[in-house]
Amino acid sequence: MRKLSNDELLRKTPIEFKEAVKTPLVLVLDNVRSLNNVGSVFRTADSFLLESVYLCGITGTPPNKDIQKTALGATDTVMWKYFSATIEAVAELKNNEYKVYAIEQAEQSIMLNRFKIQPKQKMAFILGNEINGVAQDVIDACDGVIEIPQTGSKHSLNISIAAGIVSWEVYRQLL
Repeated sequence: MRKLSNDELLRKTPIEFKEAVKTPLVLVLDNVRSLNNVGSVFRTADSFLLESVYLCGITGTPPNKDIQKTALGATDTVMWKYFSATIEAVAELKNNEYKVYAIEQAEQSIMLNRFKIQPKQKMAFILGNEINGVAQDVIDACDGVIEIPQTGSKHSLNISIAAGIVSWEVYRQLL
């Protein structure tokens, strides 16, 4: 096996990225404190050609050197929008016919490995604060809760890791 060079990867230019058909998924960050996590989510969104990232509450926004450190330029390709309250983002998404799901551990959650993507359904996944998760009022406004199965002792994932897992699953099912 030979590692591919950057030229062989056929990466999109920022213009090609903006013009490309997107994966119908918006990642919503509910009061995420870590700017490195925000940057990592942008990089994941770029990787899977996601529609956009919504940044809510105390979540930092570009331009920011700490976001850029992990985003590696993805803030220039991925569309993003800021909301002062996550509930406002949920309302906008629902008004635009998105199904909105919190990524959280909750009663009546759907395990990610059992979640089935409906073709042509626009979706938004909300990822929560590093300590408190997704706020309960936001969960109450969602169409459902998706849980990432975990069997270790922590039962907690970094939000940037959770974003990668759920984005991959949507992308994989839509392939």
